[in-house]
Amino acid sequence: MISSKTSNRICLCSPQQTARITRIVVSSRPAYLTGLGYPVSLRLSSAVSPSSSQQTRSFSSTRAAHLKDFFPVKETAYIRKTPPAWPHHGYTEEEMLAVVPQHRKPGSLSDWFAWKLVRLCRWGTDIATGIKPEQQVDKSNPTTAVAAQKPLTEAQWLVRFIFLESIAGVPGMVAGMLRHLESLRRLKRDNGWIETLLEESYNERMHLLTFMKMCEPGWFMKTMILGAQGVFFNAMFLSYLISPRITHRFVGYLEEEAVHTYTRCIREIEQGDLPKWSDPNFQIPDLAVTYWKMPEGKRTMRDLILYIRADEAVHRGVNHTLSNLNHKEDPNPFVSDYKCDADHQRPNPALKPTGFERSEVIG
Repeated sequence: MISSKTSNRICLCSPQQTARITRIVVSSRPAYLTGLGYPVSLRLSSAVSPSSSQQTRSFSSTRAAHLKDFFPVKETAYIRKTPPAWPHHGYTEEEMLAVVPQHRKPGSLSDWFAWKLVRLCRWGTDIATGIKPEQQVDKSNPTTAVAAQKPLTEAQWLVRFIFLESIAGVPGMVAGMLRHLESLRRLKRDNGWIETLLEESYNERMHLLTFMKMCEPGWFMKTMILGAQGVFFNAMFLSYLISPRITHRFVGYLEEEAVHTYTRCIREIEQGDLPKWSDPNFQIPDLAVTYWKMPEGKRTMRDLILYIRADEAVHRGVNHTLSNLNHKEDPNPFVSDYKCDADHQRPNPALKPTGFERSEVIG
């Protein structure tokens, strides 16, 4: 594990030395990192300004001067900027606030199996995150209850977010890859599924990159992610070959957990249980501001989690819906143009947490 001893090394440096360390450790906007100390397997890229006498905490086995931006911008002779392949379409505040945790009750044995498998994953994540019994929500309503006797810390939330998002981008990529190969083999169109699945995977990766701008995992966390990704990728690969319907149902239930996780975090921020993230001076990464096109005055940590939760709500509705369709013949209703019928328009997956039935979107 990473050492959690308090380090006075930075505070004993001269102003010139401290300034040099600051330039090495942080980027041009370090405000969202300053003062965050987490006793977990994360390195927080934080430092103090030369004029500050406040002590910083180092929870890393790596010296402060060796900390780095995980993916700094690479300057080239000709390229100025690389825009995202899938620009985010954005949300209104009303759409984001309308998202609520909800659970689709298993309607078959395969649904029940997928649901129980997600519960097993949730149990493992709770252990990895170090959640104590008093931090657990009501076990009789694990996907909808968000109140607990004791809140999580910012450190626990970051570990949970990074671990969750590091594997959340796997299902869409695996499914999109397999459908792409199937389309080539069968010499047939895919009817729009591939684009939605790959975009989902891309979106989940942007969640991860955003949180990676706020901390740096240590070797133990990296090892856990490596092992989890290896197991999860191969499991999803085999699962999608056997039954795409069960796989999409599993991902739908997994996204229910994601919506629940972010809803609980928003609640604890609003209640002031996470003082660092409730601080109005806390700045989120520029990466997030650019990707979600976040307006001025709506760039707090709460706003960031609202955007991410809305994304997860879309994935929840999409996967539950795809599980209800004929994966070999039905078109993707979320990218299709509908006939001129006021009662049948392109569905919004965020509005149907349990997914649309085939009769509602295909006919």
